[in-house]
Amino acid sequence: MPATGRSPAGYRLYDVDSVARLDLVRTLRELGLDLATIKGVVDRQTSLPEVAAAHAEALAAQIRTLRLRRTVLSVVAKRGSGPEEMRLVHKLAKLSETERRSLIGDFLDHAFGGLDGDPAFEGMMRSMTPELPDDPEAEQVEAWVELAELSWDPDFRDVMREVASGHADDRANDGCAGVRREIVAVVRDHAEPMLATGIDPDSPAADRVVAEVTAEYARLRGSSDDDVALRRRLLSRLEAANDPRRERYLRLLAVVNGWAAPDSSAAALDWFVRALRARLPG
Repeated sequence: MPATGRSPAGYRLYDVDSVARLDLVRTLRELGLDLATIKGVVDRQTSLPEVAAAHAEALAAQIRTLRLRRTVLSVVAKRGSGPEEMRLVHKLAKLSETERRSLIGDFLDHAFGGLDGDPAFEGMMRSMTPELPDDPEAEQVEAWVELAELSWDPDFRDVMREVASGHADDRANDGCAGVRREIVAVVRDHAEPMLATGIDPDSPAADRVVAEVTAEYARLRGSSDDDVALRRRLLSRLEAANDPRRERYLRLLAVVNGWAAPDSSAAALDWFVRALRARLPG
């Protein structure tokens, strides 16, 4: 910054405009701009708004990177991860949108492949697809990492396939006209009042609920038979649906997508599975 004059003692002097320019230089340096860019702004060779916009965009990218690193390190610290798990967490957190879609697409294909001709299953697949925002919060990235790890779990994939296949078979044998009800919703509606009143699933008071739900399940399958085979099939369906990893996936999905946390069916399913199992021959 050239001086506008010198004092009798030889000190450089600056006028009001020069002081303002110096203040601008100081401010731009504090904001992280390099000297070459600052010189262009001060000499009016570069538009200040354009420089500010470009620098803000660069800072936003740096902030996203730093937040991602912080999240990965927090996950590693929370889990007590070793080097291999840390590399996996970092890899999952850095995936592009295309890579994330490919990973989840493979998982959903395993669960629903061959069943997706039914519009109901197309809706299910959409409802189970995570959509990580462009600028996610730390908890969304953390949830995405755990969800991605779940989607790679071969045993969990098989459970989800079993749930989807059972649902498809029930729909294929559906004898109901109009709106179809999913059996888990039926169980929840019947079991939750029993839980609320403290009815033990092994007690005779649970007989009526088991009979009503199995009769409803028979009706959903277009059958009038409430027999041992049907009850065993219902038990298998509910045990698969009650896998804790399935509910965990849905809770993580809600975090990633910014949805409200889903209601838990675990307690109602636990109660009814126990009640149904107690009424089946050994």
